[in-house]
Amino acid sequence: MIGTTKRPITVIPDYLLSVDEKYRWVLDAKGPRESVTSGDNVLQAYSYAIHPEIRTRLFALCNGKEFALFEVENREPLLLFPLAELAEFWRPLNDLLRPEAFRKNTQPKPAAPQPPFDYLAIKPPKEVAIFQKQSAKRHHGVHGYFTRQIWSVVQKYVSTFTKPGDIILDPFGGSGVTYIEALVLGRKAIQVDTNPLCKFVVETLVSPVNLALLEHDFEKVEAEFQRRRPNTDGEADNLIETLPYPKGVKLPKSSDVTTVDQLFSRMQLAELALLKSIISRVKDGSSRAHLLLMFSGLLNKINLTYHASTARTEGGGDSAIFRYYRYRIAHTSPRLDVAKVFRLRFNRVLGAKAELAPYLAATDFSSSKVLKGTATDLSGIEDRSVDYIYTDPPYGSKIPYLDLSTMWNAWLDLDVTAEDFRNEAIEGGEQRKSKKEYESLLSESIREMYRVLKFDRWMSFVFAHKDPAYWHLIVETAEAVGFEYAGVTRQNNGQASFKKRQNPFTVLSGQLIINFRKVQNPKSIMAVRLGMDIADIIEETIEGTIAAHQGASLEQINDGLVIRGLELGFLHILSQQYNDLTPLLREKFQYEEIDDKYHIKKNAKFKTHVDVRLRVRYYLLSYLRRMEHNGIHPKFDDIVLSIIPLLKNGITPENQTVLSVLEGLAERDTNDRWRLKEDGQGTLDF
Repeated sequence: MIGTTKRPITVIPDYLLSVDEKYRWVLDAKGPRESVTSGDNVLQAYSYAIHPEIRTRLFALCNGKEFALFEVENREPLLLFPLAELAEFWRPLNDLLRPEAFRKNTQPKPAAPQPPFDYLAIKPPKEVAIFQKQSAKRHHGVHGYFTRQIWSVVQKYVSTFTKPGDIILDPFGGSGVTYIEALVLGRKAIQVDTNPLCKFVVETLVSPVNLALLEHDFEKVEAEFQRRRPNTDGEADNLIETLPYPKGVKLPKSSDVTTVDQLFSRMQLAELALLKSIISRVKDGSSRAHLLLMFSGLLNKINLTYHASTARTEGGGDSAIFRYYRYRIAHTSPRLDVAKVFRLRFNRVLGAKAELAPYLAATDFSSSKVLKGTATDLSGIEDRSVDYIYTDPPYGSKIPYLDLSTMWNAWLDLDVTAEDFRNEAIEGGEQRKSKKEYESLLSESIREMYRVLKFDRWMSFVFAHKDPAYWHLIVETAEAVGFEYAGVTRQNNGQASFKKRQNPFTVLSGQLIINFRKVQNPKSIMAVRLGMDIADIIEETIEGTIAAHQGASLEQINDGLVIRGLELGFLHILSQQYNDLTPLLREKFQYEEIDDKYHIKKNAKFKTHVDVRLRVRYYLLSYLRRMEHNGIHPKFDDIVLSIIPLLKNGITPENQTVLSVLEGLAERDTNDRWRLKEDGQGTLDF
């Protein structure tokens, strides 16, 4: 009964949880599109909790995506979190709801207001040590692809750097791990990839479908296929003559055969053409797309490049396309039953859809999108609209994705244009792109990522290449457009791949995840406005002026910049775009009121290529003056060991260089101890 008129309750709580035979809290289950923090849902759960026959102090609501716990005396939740982040909230949840908390009859404390999400205070995750690569049905078993990020690693990074509702971008989206995990975590997502196969697979996997209708259509397709499938070579030839298939589509030159149709036996070609033709007549568009996804997924096994595994079941091998990254015909390829493999694909897709259903039911796909496009041109995404970027780009000549996807794109009638090949950021391939072309495409992509990312947000770049030149390219390009390098994490990939076992010294096992921030500080703004080369020159000129004058006034720095700007032709740019250097000086250098000069910060290194003897002189003077002030006359070894760590790596001077500069500044006594000359400056000849 409820209310003053004692109306009967017609809807009862979903769950009443008791401890020691007393009701302690109410849990009400809601649909994924329903709110758990406001409105009638909360009032309904509240009414259950205060009912005379229940009388609990706590009530909770859960919609499969979020969990909210309330106290009847307060309107704000005691606890509110996405279920995907349960691990982080387990301790406070346990403190409030474990049986001992009710036995002690302690009054729960209302949760303090959550502070605003501080993006810049985030610390990048450490290595994810425990993961199960194939435990997520949404990523494994639906459709093969070349390389796939570990879903739990991606999920960790997305949950660390963002909050629910944020927009996540992967401009090299591939098989969609970043896109899908972002949706699972209650974020919005954008995926971009030049390969139309990626758009088809990911878009179909996350799109809504009537599962009952899908199962009905599958059974009809399977039954018709079994009735019409060829039993003899003659019947196969007749089907090939009458049904469409990818005839004469050229394969990459590295292939063992020249066209797509040569990848199949006559019987395989006939059966696949028949199965696709039956699917193409399915009326419901969503159902038809999902059946084509199953069809596309089975192509991995129904072709002459399929290598069976002796250690596994008949269907447990893999395609040479994934094993060797080329269309290599197997010496012996077992004939798998197309109908059996098709049903296996159906079960795998059904399992993936069931796993994704609770997460996607409330997803607003008008805010999340899968795009066929290039990372070098993200013009469909607005400036500063993205909250986080996690991406795994192509690595030079490692995998020519579009070339290797020819078989799938041909069977699915997906158009790959000449422009797609031009925009693909790889080295080599059928287009024979040079390393310079690859570097240019990757650099353009990073510039576009900078444009669309909001300030004070993060970008994580996966790197898995043995050539350090690519590492420098990524870091230097990112810094050149204004990103701030924020460190790197080594991430293990688990079991070594076939490629790693075959090529232990040329293929990396594991990867590095490079983290960058887009911060709005003076140096990054100057880099964006002027270009990193000019920004470096400006900082180098300031450091050189400080070193030459043993600390420099604003006037001396300005004069130095005017002279250098005239010499190199950037003075007009500097005067137009960045005429106030004070913010940069205050951030990067130390101002001393005692001499009204800017200095290198204490124990800091020169960041630029100031002449080595000038830098040595600067640090020697600073060190000797500090020692003089403390009444200490240091020995030569003490001097060398104190200043060498402050000199830039790669151009550290030898001891005799330090000695020659030291002799111009200081005098040595009979005990090999040094003191500044009387003028405190000494001489320095170049």
